[in-house]
Amino acid sequence: MDAMKKRGNKRQVTGTVVSDKMDKTVVVQVERMVKYPLYHKYIKRRSRFSSHDEGNACQVGDKVLITESRPISRTKKWRVSKILKKVV
Repeated sequence: MDAMKKRGNKRQVTGTVVSDKMDKTVVVQVERMVKYPLYHKYIKRRSRFSSHDEGNACQVGDKVLITESRPISRTKKWRVSKILKKVV
């Protein structure tokens, strides 16, 4: 069997860069809509991920695609795959 087929797909999410103060690291905020069970109303939930940004290309406000990866440090388990939209 091929080893790559067993591993499965890595998670990819889209979010906004909220901090770029660290070296080679950005904090990405991901928003998702969750249905509230009692009232059947959709509410926003936010998660923040520390992501590896080799080359410090991202700025605050950029829309980025991040991909799950092996642990790079204690808090970094994601990598910036692509910058979808640069802030002006």
